[in-house]
Amino acid sequence: MPDHDSTDDCGDLHEGPSKSELKRRMTALQALGETLTGLSDKQLRKIPIDDQRLADAIQETRRITSNSARRRHLQFIGKLMRDIDAEPIAEALAALDRERNQAAEQFQELEQVRDRLLAAGLPGIEDIVGRWPDADRQHLRQLLLQDQREQQRKQAPGARRKLFRYLRELDESAAGPDADSPPAD
Repeated sequence: MPDHDSTDDCGDLHEGPSKSELKRRMTALQALGETLTGLSDKQLRKIPIDDQRLADAIQETRRITSNSARRRHLQFIGKLMRDIDAEPIAEALAALDRERNQAAEQFQELEQVRDRLLAAGLPGIEDIVGRWPDADRQHLRQLLLQDQREQQRKQAPGARRKLFRYLRELDESAAGPDADSPPAD
């Protein structure tokens, strides 16, 4: 009679992650490493990379121009990342993404405020002063009139850009620690 009681041996074979799962993890780590190579130096400083070999490999990858050499080096970065805890790096990248999205939303909101002000004309200045009490009414009035002159002469929208920069300065001074300092005219 054959011994079919070998289910205990098969049970040991299936413990732990499968080969496919291991490959998915390695590919994910490699993709995380590739994301790191695309960051600027300023952004990279915000990422907690404790392993100096990994930091050096990321810097080196930026200098590689050959596609096949770059691919091999990205695989090497993935291998280095297996030895470290990648969770803090992934969290820091997610925080960078959130910052970038928040900045984009703020930019779009300021564009909408500018467009509403331009559409409303001089009466719209009161809305701006209501939102930012430190706003210079005279400067806003000059920018609005300059925009109207540019539109009549079919010139480039320089005043619109100046108005947007001024609104951004107001927004940053109201939100930042330097809220006491007056905005630059």
